[in-house]
Amino acid sequence: MAGSIALNGTQISYIGNDSKEIPDYIGETYGHFAKRLDLSFNQLRSLYGLKMFPELEELIVDNNQLGNDIRLPKLPHLHTLMLNKNQISDIEALLEHLAEVTPALEYLSLLGNEACPNQLVSPDKDEDDYQRYRYFVLHKLPQLKFLDTRKVTKLEALEAGARGEFMKVVKPKREVLPSEAIQDRNPLPYTPLPRGSRDAKNHTGLFTKCSYIYYGKHSEGNRFIRNDQL
Repeated sequence: MAGSIALNGTQISYIGNDSKEIPDYIGETYGHFAKRLDLSFNQLRSLYGLKMFPELEELIVDNNQLGNDIRLPKLPHLHTLMLNKNQISDIEALLEHLAEVTPALEYLSLLGNEACPNQLVSPDKDEDDYQRYRYFVLHKLPQLKFLDTRKVTKLEALEAGARGEFMKVVKPKREVLPSEAIQDRNPLPYTPLPRGSRDAKNHTGLFTKCSYIYYGKHSEGNRFIRNDQL
C-alpha cells in the first residue's frame, strides 16, 4: 500500500512510512520536477531510487538505516544533504563518494552518525575530536559553507587546507569474537617475547617507533595520522 506523500510545489515529503527503499512510483510521478525531497523517519537502507530525481537540490534522509554502502547517483544540482542519525561510520569513503556525485554540495549534516564524533551522541568524545573531524571533512569537501549546525569560518577553511589531510581518524580495532576469546584463555605453549621482558620485576624498556599519536583528553579511539608518520 502506498505511503503518505505531501506535495508543495517542487517539494516532496515522504516521511515516517517505514519504507526500506524509495518506492518507484514516487520517482515516476514526481522525480522529473522535484527540487526538494524529504525521506526522514523511514527504514531506508538504499538510495537507489534517487536516479529518478535528476533536478534535486535538497535531500533530507534523517533517521534512517543508511550505512557505509550508501550510494547516490550523480546529482549535479544538489546543494543540501541531511544525513543525520543514520549508521555511517566510514567518513572517508562517504566524503570521497560525495565529492564525485555532488559537486555543488554546500550544506552537509552528519550528526548522530558514528562518523561524526559529537558529544551529544558520543560521550567519550570532546570538542577537539569534533574540530579535527571538521578539518578532515572540509579538506575533502572544500566547497562546503555549513557543516552540521555550524557555518564554516574562513580560519577553519584555511586550517583544513593546511592540515586537514592529516586529521583522518584511524578505525578502532575490531571486536574480539567469542572463539578468539576462548583461544586467548588457552594460550600457546611458547611466549612471543623473551622471558626477561615479561618479568614484572624487570623494568628494562623496549624502544620502537609508535605508529599512532594521541590527542585530546580521551586517548582511545582518537588516533590521528600526522604528516611525519606517513
